[in-house]
Amino acid sequence: MGDLEFKLNSTDIHQNSEIVGTIDVSYPGRYDGVVVNTTILDSNEHIIYKSYNQKKISQHVSRLFINKDTMPENKAEFSAVIEFEPTQEYEVKFRVSIIEQHKEIESKIIFAKYSN
Repeated sequence: MGDLEFKLNSTDIHQNSEIVGTIDVSYPGRYDGVVVNTTILDSNEHIIYKSYNQKKISQHVSRLFINKDTMPENKAEFSAVIEFEPTQEYEVKFRVSIIEQHKEIESKIIFAKYSN
């Protein structure tokens, strides 16, 4: 096991359904936080992050940085949604990375499916 655990509540995503991700960091060194990057493959559409660790996010961001100072017990949870109507099945790539002084220490990738 590495220094990063990442899980999604479901890898079968539908329009406007809540996506919840949980992140658990056991990295022994000093790190600045974690970053979540999401790509909807074969699409120009974006995921919309709604909150992290019960803090609402008001702006639409395609990349979510969660500072270590806001991660009690080195854990984070985020919620997001995809709002556009899918015309086909899309693969969605979630990539979570531990960041230390602008460098990536470790990352985990989960692929999900977005469809009607």
